[in-house]
Amino acid sequence: MKSLHPLRSSFATFAFAVACSSMATAQTPKPAAPVSPWKSIPIPALHDFKPTEPTLITLPNGVQLFLEEDHELPFTDGFIRIRGGSRDEPADKVGLVTLYGETWRTSGTKDHPGDALDDQLAAKAASIETGGGQAATSVSWSSFSKDFDGVFSIALDLLEHPAFDEKKLDLAKQSMESSILRRNDDAASIARREAIQIAYGKGNPYGRESELATVSAVKLGDLKAWHEKTFAGANLIVGVIGDFDAKEMEAKLRAAFSGIPQGTKLDSTKVDFAEPTPGIYFANKSDVDQSNVYMVGLGTEERNPDFYALSVMNEIFSGGFGSRVIQNVRTKLGLAYDVGGTFGAAYDHPGLFVVDLGTKSSSTVAATKATLDEVRRLRTDPPTPSELRKAKDDLLNAFIFKYDTPEKVLNEQVVFAVYGYPSDFLERYRAGVERVTAEDVTRVALKYIQPEKLAIVVVGNKTEIKPPLSDLGKTTELDITIPGAPKE
Repeated sequence: MKSLHPLRSSFATFAFAVACSSMATAQTPKPAAPVSPWKSIPIPALHDFKPTEPTLITLPNGVQLFLEEDHELPFTDGFIRIRGGSRDEPADKVGLVTLYGETWRTSGTKDHPGDALDDQLAAKAASIETGGGQAATSVSWSSFSKDFDGVFSIALDLLEHPAFDEKKLDLAKQSMESSILRRNDDAASIARREAIQIAYGKGNPYGRESELATVSAVKLGDLKAWHEKTFAGANLIVGVIGDFDAKEMEAKLRAAFSGIPQGTKLDSTKVDFAEPTPGIYFANKSDVDQSNVYMVGLGTEERNPDFYALSVMNEIFSGGFGSRVIQNVRTKLGLAYDVGGTFGAAYDHPGLFVVDLGTKSSSTVAATKATLDEVRRLRTDPPTPSELRKAKDDLLNAFIFKYDTPEKVLNEQVVFAVYGYPSDFLERYRAGVERVTAEDVTRVALKYIQPEKLAIVVVGNKTEIKPPLSDLGKTTELDITIPGAPKE
């Protein structure tokens, strides 16, 4: 007979000892509960947060250069950010900047056509991309450091001599139109889109949606005109990070960008914001058996002095599985399989206060009411010492991982430069969060959280939502048909 494995032998001995001791349980008093050893582990204080800031050089023509050496790997990455984005495009041509960003790269240049450029870059394990966003467009590249000069020269050629091609624009438009035609496939996407439009307003640049007509209206000349409008030294921010010598890189970038005319700095479009009209907004989607609910109102800007207290408040409300809304609506009441929220803050315009949840059709009203109760509790129930401490710890511990590489710090410093934030804003964040008190959280909740002013968007199956949404209040039916779409 084989002998027992040492671990099994030990277990058998342990089991025998337990059996013997159990016979004397009645005579032997129970030992005191052991102290959890992990509770005595000391938690060191956070180190001072002082990220190494990239080198900033501003050329006479307004071009800003950000350089960050990082010799960990033999790569060098870079980008050129150009002020002006989709919020600045004409209302009758919404989608122009997206089409511009895609067609720019696929068209390439006269000397480097887009299709040939794909093969050329793939042979070097390099990449060059272009894109269009809400506030800017960009050219970015990545390569081995030894190939930097060649790849950078192509990126520069793309910046200075784009060859916008009609066929590439048509392909981009077909792709965008196809996406528009499919935008009602997913209930959660519908709810998110409609909530944003209601919160900002359909005519607001931050709430507009591309339509078939606005995409069709974009012509090749519009792309060229956009490039001419934004391509100026005063609009360019260049960032380079990687395995290089800063002095040598500065000389290369000075030579490349000093000759670009300064031009006129593009100021962002001035936009007025107003709170959304409160009420219940419903979009029927008969092919689903669940509801997606979005509650929305205007948020704030990150430059707001209350930003730190609002961040802590938000963490208490919806920051992970221990937060109020998840513990009460999802865990205790079992009314939602997904629930969360954020008091959004943007850099130069109000973000959105959003609370969203997914629930069964039959629990739509109950889940919405329970979530609204949690929103109200922010105003009436101050955070406990435990809630406050955990929220601040979670924010600060997560914060450091957002900026734990030189690349992340570089990108953030560029964003600060674009929006006029102080370069030490990252360091101010930690100090700002640490100063937040329970009284601060209650104060900002009373000031900014107004449940009665929220717009509530529900997307679900009308026949299955019982009790009806009228139990929540007056309901407005949303028309989500796609203008110009072929009739089925």
